[in-house]
Amino acid sequence: MGMFDKSPFIVIWEVTRACELACLHCRAEAQPKADPRQLTTEEGYRLLDQIREFGNPAPVVVFTGGDPLMRPDLFDLISYGVSIGLKISMTPSATPHVTKEAMEKAKAAGLSRWAFSIDGSSPEIHDAFRGVAGSFQRTIQAIEYLHELQLPIQINTTVSRYNLHDLDNLADLMKQLQAVLWSVFFLVPTGRGKMNDMISPEEHEQVFQWLYELSKTAPFDIKTTAAQHYRRVAIQHGKEDGRNVSRMDLKGVQRNDPGQEDGIGRSMYGVNDGNGFVFVSHLGDVQPSGFLPVTAGNVRKQSLADIYRNSPVFQSLRDPNGFKGKCGVCNFRFVCGGSRARAYALTGDYLESEPYCVYLPPAYQQTGQTV
Repeated sequence: MGMFDKSPFIVIWEVTRACELACLHCRAEAQPKADPRQLTTEEGYRLLDQIREFGNPAPVVVFTGGDPLMRPDLFDLISYGVSIGLKISMTPSATPHVTKEAMEKAKAAGLSRWAFSIDGSSPEIHDAFRGVAGSFQRTIQAIEYLHELQLPIQINTTVSRYNLHDLDNLADLMKQLQAVLWSVFFLVPTGRGKMNDMISPEEHEQVFQWLYELSKTAPFDIKTTAAQHYRRVAIQHGKEDGRNVSRMDLKGVQRNDPGQEDGIGRSMYGVNDGNGFVFVSHLGDVQPSGFLPVTAGNVRKQSLADIYRNSPVFQSLRDPNGFKGKCGVCNFRFVCGGSRARAYALTGDYLESEPYCVYLPPAYQQTGQTV
């Protein structure tokens, strides 16, 4: 039985699709106004109850969008979730809605961590990516407010061919901004994200090796999204460095200081789309992740736990032995498994092999197959 068969580590709820930015890679293809069919406040409370019903430890909850600050009941939803024992983080957009008052309300409601996106170390790179001039400066100002309020800050960066040359500068910026966690996303061509925005498989590998080296000295934690194969690189290098890295324990290779509190906590097991990870859309559709838009049910019609535990889509995603091609025979399949979202985006089959991984598993080489 898998680690996450009964309960996910994290639930992402897209509280709205409304957003005032026009980001180049937007998974949600966000829109200026909220969809009138989005989950109501009462339905939101019910969803939070359903998440709590997974039991202990309760899944971590992230409010995403669109822009969560476009929901007038946002702080009520945070405070309700916290009152029933959930840890809640959110990822708002850097728009005029990010006011000192909004941050104070979030802190008062019990928010555990605030995440902002920074996709370039300069206004030129970041604002081009976000589609709105002034976004970089507004983000930096907002982070200064958050420091004053002592709210832990996570910074999300999507690696693409537009900022690959800027990663060293971005790492320096993370230090300056005192982020507790740098969450490095690798582009999945879904929503507004396009294939020609992505870096190559070889560049993925180079960035993973660079991230691993950075993780040894960085004063912040590093997490990757849609880059499950970073875990393989971290384990391979950890062994070379003589670090005690078990097959599953990734906290040891991705954290400098295991005692550092990032406001949410991290799973030391290999979370993947549908395996420890579940996404609920603004309309209540349940999907393995926001980057893997295959709907397995809707929380308006059945419970989140029932969909997560029993849907054939989710069950197949929790069985790496059923993955196709080299992923299905890879010696790292239980800790990595490849990005199921990228496999789906590029092949139309979420069980296919991770298309942007250069590693050739020994069992795959023995069959005489090539990529």
